[in-house]
Amino acid sequence: MTFVVGKDCINCKHTTCVQVCPVDCFYEGKNILVIDPEECIDCGLCEPECPVDAIFAEDEVPADQLDFIEINEKYSKIWPNITEAKDPMPDYKDWEKREDKISYLELD
Repeated sequence: MTFVVGKDCINCKHTTCVQVCPVDCFYEGKNILVIDPEECIDCGLCEPECPVDAIFAEDEVPADQLDFIEINEKYSKIWPNITEAKDPMPDYKDWEKREDKISYLELD
């Protein structure tokens, strides 16, 4: 099993999860992070670190976010690895509670 970054990371990108990952399995897109399922060791350290609850165990991904399992798998092979925490996106507070985040996902 692995962990999956879901829609609540979009336009927030808190990176506190990155700094606790012992295997550096996070990858950074323009407005979201993803986890490489082949590198994740299922330690669970990242999940409680996310202040917006955007990280799920693969078998607990909400039904409306199941596409994020494939998004994490695919884009972790394309995007650059991130191994150190940095500031979240500048307007993250405006995005934390938005329900329409998925329409803003940037995968390019």
